[in-house]
Amino acid sequence: MVTLERIAEAALQRDGLRLRSLVQDFLRDYPQLEAIPRPATENMQLLGTAAALLELLADRAGQPAPSWTQEVGAVPEPLFLLEAATRLKRLRALCEAEAPEPLRKRGLYAPPDFLSFA
Repeated sequence: MVTLERIAEAALQRDGLRLRSLVQDFLRDYPQLEAIPRPATENMQLLGTAAALLELLADRAGQPAPSWTQEVGAVPEPLFLLEAATRLKRLRALCEAEAPEPLRKRGLYAPPDFLSFA
């Protein structure tokens, strides 16, 4: 079974192919996103990323996010979730300006259609 922690790790590693695959499996295994428990980790980078991604997926699925996500703040180190955004000025600007709100409010940056297939 795919865990939220594995999804967050793939995002932090900027492994887009693995991330998309994990998210598809996760959504199939856990259709009710509000019931997903808080990851058991003290790593705030991982926890903030997990909360942001879960809020994003819940929003796109038209579901409420778990209440614990509201208690999680920004990640300690802001991060572009696409490696190319660190090199390409226009992509970086797009990510900073139009990243989905659940990501942007936690210091994570990606294009507005990030994981939109889900």
